[in-house]
Amino acid sequence: MIHLSGLTKTFRRNGIRRMILEDVTFTLPDVPGLALIGRNGTGKSTLLRMISGTIPPDQGEVISDETISWPMGFSGGFHPALTGAQNARFVARVYGRDPREMTRFVGDFSELGAAFLQPVETYSSGMKARLAFATSIGVTFQRYLVDEVIGVGDARFRAKCRQAFRERLDHARLIMVSHNADTLRAFCQAALVLEGGQLTYHPDLETALAQHARDLSRSQPA
Repeated sequence: MIHLSGLTKTFRRNGIRRMILEDVTFTLPDVPGLALIGRNGTGKSTLLRMISGTIPPDQGEVISDETISWPMGFSGGFHPALTGAQNARFVARVYGRDPREMTRFVGDFSELGAAFLQPVETYSSGMKARLAFATSIGVTFQRYLVDEVIGVGDARFRAKCRQAFRERLDHARLIMVSHNADTLRAFCQAALVLEGGQLTYHPDLETALAQHARDLSRSQPA
């Protein structure tokens, strides 16, 4: 169960206050795949990070009795001065995994080779993404959060990522943000639409995609 209680979040950019969520109280439905849909800038990624606990709300709280991942592919939590292996061991200790097993899994899956023993600050963005994805699926969660990324690298490595992710979902739930309707259809059955600081639940994904299309058309200049 994930419950949003009085959740409010705003950002101030260029002196303008922008509402992400406004006093939202909502229990997320217990469905295998839940899409989170909204126009650019509505705050979908921000909401995912609040659910994961990586950023706090202005008011309210997220209440859960589940183990929840950080957003898949998010590399912002890595310590840049530590090696990929050291970061993997740190994550293992935080989440109660065997550090040696976790390090072996992440090193093998990421295919970083000798770079796995180099500081993360020396990595390219692609290398960081590989490390982040491998670390994400190296920990077993009850609910995975996906923000666009379900595979990185070349076609072969992306296929490997998708297969590993699907195997995790045999025993877990997910919340997915993606602008690709086909990707949402592949993983999700229902959806939340974020618009104007409020969430609207649609038990049918296609209904949500249709609403999203209408929201986009209304936002376009005549």
